[in-house]
This record gives sequence, C-alpha cells and structure tokens, in this order.
Amino acid sequence: MKICVIGGGPAGMIASAEIGKSGKEVILFEKNEKTGKKLFITGKGRCNLTNDCDQEEFLAAVHRNPRFMYSAIYSFSTSDTMYYFENLGLQLKVERGNRVFPMSERSSDVLRVMQTNMTKAGVRVNLKSAVDGVRKVGEKFIVTVNGDSHDFDKVVIATGGITYSQTGSTGDGYVFAESMDHTIIEPKGTLLGLKTYEIFDLAGLTLKNVTLNFENKKKLVFSEMGEMLFTHEGISGPLALTASGVIARMDLEGLKCYIDLKPALSYDILDARVLRDFEKHVNKQFKFAIADLLPSKLINEVIRKTGIDPEKRANSITKEERAKLVLALKHFDLTIVGTNPSNEGVVTCGGIKVSEVNPKTMESKICKGLYFCGEVLDVDAKTGGFNLQVAFSTGFACGTSIAELADTSEESAEVENTEETN
Repeated sequence: MKICVIGGGPAGMIASAEIGKSGKEVILFEKNEKTGKKLFITGKGRCNLTNDCDQEEFLAAVHRNPRFMYSAIYSFSTSDTMYYFENLGLQLKVERGNRVFPMSERSSDVLRVMQTNMTKAGVRVNLKSAVDGVRKVGEKFIVTVNGDSHDFDKVVIATGGITYSQTGSTGDGYVFAESMDHTIIEPKGTLLGLKTYEIFDLAGLTLKNVTLNFENKKKLVFSEMGEMLFTHEGISGPLALTASGVIARMDLEGLKCYIDLKPALSYDILDARVLRDFEKHVNKQFKFAIADLLPSKLINEVIRKTGIDPEKRANSITKEERAKLVLALKHFDLTIVGTNPSNEGVVTCGGIKVSEVNPKTMESKICKGLYFCGEVLDVDAKTGGFNLQVAFSTGFACGTSIAELADTSEESAEVENTEETN
C-alpha cells in the first residue's frame, strides 16, 4: 500500500511516522526546504508542545467542534503526547498554566526527534515538493507534484491553515478538498490582536490580573482573568488572543467589550476602597487622589469615562460621582472594530467541515481513502499548547487508522502464491 502525506507540519509528521511503522510505503511531500517550518517558530521558538491537563479540560479549551475531538483526545491524550516525545528522547518541563515545553527551550529539538522518528519509520520525505493537485481515478489517487503525476492508494492532507503564509500555510488543502466535493468553512486567522475604536495613548501598557469580558447581544460569551496589553491599534496579549478565538465568527456590531480593572473587588468593596483613598488624599485634585488605584498611564482615560473634572478636589467628589468612578473601574468599555490581519493569527479558525470527516479515523466520509488532520480541519482552541495537541491527536488517529489497514496488494499476492502452490 502506497500512502501520500501532503504537508510536513506536526500533524503530517506524526501521521506519516505512525503509518511508516506498519511497513507501508509512505511518501511525504513538503513545499518548503525543511519540515516543521511553522512549528519551528511557535512559542517564540520555544515550542509549547501541549498542555498538561486531562481530557475534559482539553475539550473545554477547544473553541470550535470540541465533540469532534472526543475520540482523538481520548485515544491520544496530552499525557500520551508527553510520553510519546519523552520516549523519542525529548526531555520536557511544565510551566505556568500547565504549558509543556522542551527542557532545552528549543523548538529545533522537537523537530529533530520528529524527523528522526520519520526516518526510523522509513518515511520518504520529499522537500521543495509543491503539490499542484489531487484527484481520484477509480480506486487510486493521482497527486501532481512540481508538474509530475504520481499514483497512491491513500492520501493524507495535512497542509495547515492560512496563518503565517510565509511558512507555507497558504490554504492549499482547502483547494484539494473542495475539488473532491468537501465543504470549506470560511477560514480566518484567530488568536490575534483586536482593533478598537478608541485609540488611547496607552501603547505598551500591560495589565495583569484584570478580567476581559465580551457580551454578544447581551449574553456573556467570554470572561477570563489574566494579562493583556494595549497596542497602537487596540489590545493584545494572552486575554485578547484567547478572546479573539471565541468571537471569530461573531458579528462585531453585536459585541460589547469591557475590562474589569479590579475583578477581586465587588462594587461595594471597591467603593469603600475609593472612599478611603479620598479621605487619605482629601485635599488633592481628583487626578492625583486615584493614583494608588491605577497605573499612571490609565488615569486620564478612566477620568475621561467618568466625566468628572480632573482638577476637582477629592473632598468635593459626590457619592454619585464616586459611583461613576467605580463603574469606570469595573466596566472599562472598549469598542472592537476588527482584528489584526488574518495572516498574523496563531491558528486558523475554519477549514474542512468536520461532519464530513470520521472523527475516529480522520477519513473523509465523502471520498474513501482520503484523510485530513491538523489545522486544515475546522477545529481550533485557546492558547497554551491546545492547538498543537489538536494536530498531534488528529495526526496520530489518522496515522494509526491507516497503519491498521490490511495491505490489499500483499493479500492478493498471498492468494496468488497459495493458488500456484495448490
């Protein structure tokens, strides 16, 4: 049995290695000069491999189509991934947020063990080999590479999404899938910065231990505490990136965004805290009386939202004005007008419609012998190693399911030999 794997990213590499271990002929085509080009730059070159969590926590972190991932993650969990790489000789460590990294903090070490794993499994890796098209003729697949045609029994599409196009993720897999009658959910970059209507003089300001909230048509759709930062165009950082994945397919006009700058304090407790500060700075101007509450860069913006005269003395602030300040601190409104360019997204939201794919084997329900794995599927998750785990789990499911298939050509040869003997 001759297998074609298109794409040398994490999903394609793990799938091809698992197939190769079964003795089947595996040829991997990668358009770049090396495999794992996008993997090499993930986590700022450190490579956040996975997240050390259980299956339910993993599924809760998947933004779209978590049910599709149920079988794959229970068959190849995050702990299985950690064991897999440790068994390949890669030492790992767990950091804040249960993020798993190679002990060396070098993504090149991750690539090295994956490439060695493929070599040992007998996978033939063809670099600088751009696939131009895939079509099925009878029971065979015709794959055109750099203008030349090759025939295969099975094809695995692991071409990634549309983000970081300089690494080769240019949406080729969607074209191949669509040519064989598959539905493509519009791909968009996600886990990226958000643009706001308000352009503040806050660029570079980092906020820690704040809660970012999003409401969609008055329904709370995202609320998470953590770290974020202001940019020249809007907001970014872990909270904003995670939120972008949740709101990726929502109508921006129906969204409301606000920051709770003091999430540990209720309105009443915060009001009491403000009152104490006013009593402490009783003769100071309003803009100086709240200096203990906020980073200096944020003071003018909060005051602007309250509508209170910044020159007014603390001892002259009324109860109603104090309530406006508390509201501004607990409900710092932002108007989201867009996102950074899709190509800047960490992952792709959208792709192959998962209802057309068998979640246990990753085989197409429309075209027998065609498989999908990794970012090309319409599955994406929050930051923290979850998206690479999607690639590993779907790649492993795809690879092991093909590995377990009987080699029909070998069976036919055995039958012929038996008949000749008889």
